[in-house]
Amino acid sequence: MTAPLVIIIVTVVGVLGLWTAPAYAQPAGADNCATCHLAIGAARLEKPVKDYAHDVHKAKGFGCVACHGGNEKEAGMEAMDPGKGYIGKPGRKQVVQVCARCHSDATFMKRYNPSLLVDQATEYATSVHGRKLREEDDPKVATCVSCHPAHSIRPPSDPTSSVYPLRVAETCGACHGDAKYMEGRRLPTDQLAKYKESVHGKAMIVKGDLSAPTCNDCHGNHGAAPPGVSWVGNVCGQCHTVMADLFGKSVHAKAFVDMGTPGCATCHDNHAIRETGDRMLGLGSDAVCTTCHGATDKGGQTAVEMRALIDGLAGRHRAARELLDRAEHAGMEVTQAKFDLNSARDSLVKARAAVHAFTVDAVKAETTAGVAVADKAHARGVRALGELVFRRKGLGISLVIILAVIAGLLLKIRQVDRRGRAIERGSAR
Repeated sequence: MTAPLVIIIVTVVGVLGLWTAPAYAQPAGADNCATCHLAIGAARLEKPVKDYAHDVHKAKGFGCVACHGGNEKEAGMEAMDPGKGYIGKPGRKQVVQVCARCHSDATFMKRYNPSLLVDQATEYATSVHGRKLREEDDPKVATCVSCHPAHSIRPPSDPTSSVYPLRVAETCGACHGDAKYMEGRRLPTDQLAKYKESVHGKAMIVKGDLSAPTCNDCHGNHGAAPPGVSWVGNVCGQCHTVMADLFGKSVHAKAFVDMGTPGCATCHDNHAIRETGDRMLGLGSDAVCTTCHGATDKGGQTAVEMRALIDGLAGRHRAARELLDRAEHAGMEVTQAKFDLNSARDSLVKARAAVHAFTVDAVKAETTAGVAVADKAHARGVRALGELVFRRKGLGISLVIILAVIAGLLLKIRQVDRRGRAIERGSAR
């Protein structure tokens, strides 16, 4: 093997080694990359340095060369020698490789965060974003830095992080909510606006409930993709397990797939999910059943029957609660009855969930038990109020008797007083 060839091979291997080997934290000391960028005075060169001061990688001891290569100890252009691994600003495809160099190495990542997954690059390759980058070299498709801004990356638990739960929707919406940026793609751009008005969005944004779902809970993180028609229920079922199980066994599960409609989203929508209510069931103006069913078909009739059962239980529960509240306000002891009435409330919740089985029997099984509890509680309330009336009557009679006794005593006292005065007058004569 000739010397020049050996030199070439060694050089290539060296560069590849610099490219594929994970970066390591740098010992504290002068970083000429930052020094020069700040000294030049150009805002575009200063910003990365200033942003990086709060980056999670900076906090772990990583410097510029960890991602950009080169030699930060050199003061001149030698610091940016491609022969020493300098790559400058990574291209779109290079970004994924640069990040994966560390984040796909389990052994390396254990030194810094043992709980962090190391399959991000593999997941990204399966995503819509990853495929478009790989197959089409799409210049607008999201890469790592689209969601994790270069030089200002923070842990997901940091409220200022771009991937903190409260900020995920805005991060995704930066692209997906921008009609101009998304121009030419067959995708809507109203997802962010709809999400903000949805029950999930209000729980997350208004109430600050970090357990509420946001974009990545349904679409995935690095493997982001729209849920397929046949498994939308599985996505929703991550949280709504009871409904998903009932729906999966129902006639609608297969029918929706055959029709090409997306399961749960057919009735509840996807990004604009509104708060559920009994109004959605039946054939009323707000009912979703009317999309496919009418008063003359079996599905429509089933919806009406289920709605009647739920309304019946809800009405009985409400009447019993109001009656017990009246009795309690009047001073009657109904604590146990009110506690027992909670079972009727539980049955109402279960009945509403059972709607997803799309059978009258499933709903009736829950409402029957609930109605029995509500009726028993109502009867206890009636007895309590009856006892209250009895007590009031007894108190009234007692008061009359007491007043009569007092009046009699007063009369007797007056009689005695008169006799005493008469005796005194007779003695005086």
